Amino acid sequence: MSSPFVVAAAGAHIVAQGQAQVNTSTLQQWITGNIVPLLLLGIAVIMLWIGGRGDNAGVARRSVGLIVGLVALGIAVSGKAPDVGKFFAGLITG
Repeated sequence: MSSPFVVAAAGAHIVAQGQAQVNTSTLQQWITGNIVPLLLLGIAVIMLWIGGRGDNAGVARRSVGLIVGLVALGIAVSGKAPDVGKFFAGLITG
């Protein structure tokens, strides 16, 4: 009689040997399709709430950080991070 733990350990051995591929593209698509729009919606609601209180300077101050964060998110989601890094490194090194 074989134990289920032996079968699970044998399956883990196969994965550890590199015979099974681990892929995160489905997770990336789910995050891009679901989390990013919810994050943007939440940011918009917060900005409208702050602006509705009459604190326009607070909205402007937070918008600068928001734009920087959205640029970083866009670079990360697009997959162009190596190209952007090479561009900025080229600006420094000449």
